[in-house]
Amino acid sequence: MINTILLGPPGAGKGSVAKLIADHYKIPHISTGDMFREAIAQGTAVGKLAATFINAGKLVPDDVTIALVKERIQAPDCKKGFMFDGFPRTLPQAEALQTLLVSIKRPINTVMEFDCDRKELIRRITGRRVCKVCGTPYHVDTMKPKVEGVCDRDGGPLIQRKDDNLEALTVRLKAYEEQTLPLIGFYKAKGLLTRFDGAKQTKDLFQDVKKFLDRLK
Repeated sequence: MINTILLGPPGAGKGSVAKLIADHYKIPHISTGDMFREAIAQGTAVGKLAATFINAGKLVPDDVTIALVKERIQAPDCKKGFMFDGFPRTLPQAEALQTLLVSIKRPINTVMEFDCDRKELIRRITGRRVCKVCGTPYHVDTMKPKVEGVCDRDGGPLIQRKDDNLEALTVRLKAYEEQTLPLIGFYKAKGLLTRFDGAKQTKDLFQDVKKFLDRLK
């Protein structure tokens, strides 16, 4: 069984590799945003509680988020394992998650850190473009469309998302360094942390991850 957490700054390859892990090992790729949306749509008690904070423009408290995590990982699709991406973000969340998972006998058995130097993160994020119509991703260096500025699939215009500019990325990296980097030491001390080179191409990075995860099964 694979119960894992993915850590790393924006642009380090977590999202792309997470999709491949989910498809290959048939375990859900869980983010707090997805959890909130699903629980609210389903009208669960925790979902309704989370909605009161979200609708008021407030951060959802950690205890509500942890309750939502407990609800989510007991769903049928988590029987073979689960993968958290973007959670926990802080030490208090990590400690609360640890307590919860031990109590329900579903402990994390590995934490994967995707590391990448700042210059490469900036190149990747600021070069991202997406189709305004269908959302197909592109990149000005590595995933160019056949016609500049035009989506190959539907001819829609390619845009840069507002959080993919240098100013927004700088804020996101600062938040990661201040809030999430301490988790590296937390999980390393527990013997759970394994580092991967996020600067690699996705297919090569996934092969490294796959070799590692196959030993856990």
